[in-house]
Amino acid sequence: MKIESILVTGDNWGTANAIAGELGIDKVMAEVSPGGKAAKLRELQDGKGVRFNQNRKTTVAMVGDGVNDSPALAAADVGIALGAGTDVAIEAADYVLVRNDLEGVLTALHLSRTVFRRIRYNYAWALGYNLLGIPIAGGALYPALQLQMPPWLSGACMAFSSISVVLSSLTLHFYRRPEAVK
Repeated sequence: MKIESILVTGDNWGTANAIAGELGIDKVMAEVSPGGKAAKLRELQDGKGVRFNQNRKTTVAMVGDGVNDSPALAAADVGIALGAGTDVAIEAADYVLVRNDLEGVLTALHLSRTVFRRIRYNYAWALGYNLLGIPIAGGALYPALQLQMPPWLSGACMAFSSISVVLSSLTLHFYRRPEAVK
């Protein structure tokens, strides 16, 4: 997925390493001040200290819940606050997870990828359908085959295109969280 998790915390090294070990996070930065967190995020955005996209702009997300996280939440490309966090953190974040559960970040990432996949599919379907359908409705087959589509059928085909995209999008109603998150 090309996602690298880094734990940047104001807690002491012992606590930070224990949490990182439990979560499987390799990179840990502990005893970092609120301003230091924001500075570290800016470094990461410039591609310094990351495994992927080294020395290139990197999209950085920050998850936090406290007052000391708010400068970093505001500096991040995507700031995510936990719902039980402080009002300052919630205000500084772009997104707020309703539950106080970090698995919501994984679910949000999975859901957003599922939605964008569906958008690309719908776009490809509509583009292909219209690239084929519009010339036929305009009479492209008439010179060669003497076939002409009546206007009412052209309108019905256009409506079918829109309806099929809407029905395809409605399949997102059946979205389920990934098993690894359950």
